Amino acid sequence: MRNLFIVFIAFVLAEIAAIIVVGNWLGVFPTLLLLIATSVLGVYLLKKRGSESLKEIQRSIANGQAPGIALMEAFMMFIGAVLLVLPGFLSDIVGLLMLTSTTRNLFKPLIFMWLRKKMKNHHTIIVQR
Repeated sequence: MRNLFIVFIAFVLAEIAAIIVVGNWLGVFPTLLLLIATSVLGVYLLKKRGSESLKEIQRSIANGQAPGIALMEAFMMFIGAVLLVLPGFLSDIVGLLMLTSTTRNLFKPLIFMWLRKKMKNHHTIIVQR
């Protein structure tokens, strides 16, 4: 828990530093407009992709399939959109990576590996396709 707190503080400090650097490079007003634009984009994508993800989960269940992959996709898109809503350029970069299907596919094995590690002592089975 302590490590998570340290990572959070370091991330916030890095976000502040990035905003200051971009503010010095572009100016205050364009930097604020860019931060607002990415937040608006995040809200739009959260609404649009969220409903699409819900339909995909329902489609998986209707076909008699486990919605694991669809849930993983929905979760990653949700996290990506929320990161876009948060003010900061580093969170925007990570959010865009989570929203892009190519890079999202690169994150999936890491998330499955993390889940397997967390659930190793339990009787939970995770199927990866």
